[in-house]
Amino acid sequence: MTPASAQTPSSAHPTRVAVLGAAGRMGAAACRAVEDADDLELVARIGRGDDLNAVAEAGAEVAIDLTVPSATADNVAWLIDHGIHAVVGTTGWSEESLEALRERLAGAEGVGVLIAPNFAIGAVLAMRFAEVAARYYDSAEIIEMHHENKLDAPSGTARHTAAAIARGRAAAGLGPVPDATEKDPDGARGAVVDGIHVHAVRQRGLVAHEVVQFGGVGEQFVLRHDSFDRISFMPGVLLGVREVASHPGLTVGLDGFMDLG
Repeated sequence: MTPASAQTPSSAHPTRVAVLGAAGRMGAAACRAVEDADDLELVARIGRGDDLNAVAEAGAEVAIDLTVPSATADNVAWLIDHGIHAVVGTTGWSEESLEALRERLAGAEGVGVLIAPNFAIGAVLAMRFAEVAARYYDSAEIIEMHHENKLDAPSGTARHTAAAIARGRAAAGLGPVPDATEKDPDGARGAVVDGIHVHAVRQRGLVAHEVVQFGGVGEQFVLRHDSFDRISFMPGVLLGVREVASHPGLTVGLDGFMDLG
């Protein structure tokens, strides 16, 4: 299919928005947030099994994808081919799938896609602060804690944070994180992402939480972010919807739309 030209939201009318995964808790919260925003109009709610053609037929300019990892890549490819900007909160993207997305976008002039590991403003700030702090500490580890229904581990936020820490350490010329462990048959030390140990907790009652621990001589520095309710993600979702058309191509991380230096 030849990619359509991207639709540019007009100031003359509210931006027309579709929500994919509208029946889920995040999707339902996104629908309410869009409906409550004066500058946005919810034109389509798409659930599992619904025809994506309804998004185009409704004239959506931006679609929010809050589906599942097994569906999101195909959804976003369809949106790109139809000239619809995408704001994606579904995790599970690999470097290979992101590269395929970049290649697809190269043939879709003006289309913007945001993939955000976390839409909470505090979580985005914590990731940026972690990159800064990583330059100054020998040790760093991540503990991420989510509800029992989360499908992937480690979380996209933890992976993004580990990558940020690795960039900070590389900029400071730091080597591997010191760790004398020789025996760990049960995997107690957790996953290793970009050289950083990540520990995942899945527990009923949680929503989304992350602790980043830095250790130096005689001290510990801790960054923590907690989302107690999915409403905490909505300011970031709306920021993405409002900004994605102004950022053609692929943006990974909401910080790409924020003035964080």
